Amino acid sequence: MKPTVHDIAAHAGVSLATVDRVLNGRAGVRPVTRQKVEAAIEALGFVRDVAAANLAKGRVYSFVFILPANDNSFMQNLRAEVRAAAERGLRERMSLATQDVPAFDVGALVAALERAERERPDGVAFVAIDAPEVRAAADRLMEQGIAVVTLVSDLSGSRRVHFAGIDNIAAGRTAGTLLGRFLGSRPGPVLPLAGSLMVRDHRERLEGFGAVMAQQFAARRILPVREGRDDPAETGRLVEEALRAHPDLAGIYSAGAGNRGLIRALEAQGAGPRPVVIVHELTGATREALSRERIDCVLNQDAGHEVRSAIRVLKAEADGSAVVAAQERIRIDIFLKDNLP
Repeated sequence: MKPTVHDIAAHAGVSLATVDRVLNGRAGVRPVTRQKVEAAIEALGFVRDVAAANLAKGRVYSFVFILPANDNSFMQNLRAEVRAAAERGLRERMSLATQDVPAFDVGALVAALERAERERPDGVAFVAIDAPEVRAAADRLMEQGIAVVTLVSDLSGSRRVHFAGIDNIAAGRTAGTLLGRFLGSRPGPVLPLAGSLMVRDHRERLEGFGAVMAQQFAARRILPVREGRDDPAETGRLVEEALRAHPDLAGIYSAGAGNRGLIRALEAQGAGPRPVVIVHELTGATREALSRERIDCVLNQDAGHEVRSAIRVLKAEADGSAVVAAQERIRIDIFLKDNLP
């Protein structure tokens, strides 16, 4: 039979109110009394049922998700997963709010983090822009006891408690290995595309990609990185420009979004061999392009897993409990035409 707070009180020779204050880290307990209660907890092997305690107190967790507002299909999927989690949260004593900010807008993201600091939720998850102002705002939240999780893209040197996303350097290295092998001896340069080098996930993907190309495919010419701002029209324009300037363009690695524009540019290319293309995120557009052999490979991350991971970590931080590290690891899925789910 599991020990209860009554057993702790009896073992330590204190009141239930004193046990409650110790368990909840509240003041008003003399050090010697606190030591007696903690010794009783250890001697009895008491494990606190946090969920039951929260239910008894009527506690509702409050979390805020700050997401970039654009028509990026992956971000739309991420937003849908947060909405689904918010609906489930009503049954799980959680309140999940979302706040949209313009994509790649440092000032808007900082303002959203400062608003969270004023409103004091239990935790905040956000897609980071890797800038000093953002890092300072996130660290201020942590200093105020508000847990911070970065989502999809991390924040260099910050005090955040967790990053819910894939290993982006490994993803870029995977893209480099696949593209190099797919190209074989085919001549011609490769175009790397990013949404923005302001975000760490795109930078890290390109870092991993560039390292593999330099190590294993050093003879391959790599064109300068172009930034499409995750905008389909701008991304399409950049691809069209590269195809005109380099008729022998052999490959494209898209480390960001805006891939609807990339696909349209390839379809408008006309006759002749198209470049080998590797992109990120399995969306409606990339799924169709892969099935029609307009592109060759999609590297995917599970938006639902990332949202659930962020919530689990924020909830654990609010409870002062641990998480299972393996459960929070977000895997890199590799999809070809042949293994589309």
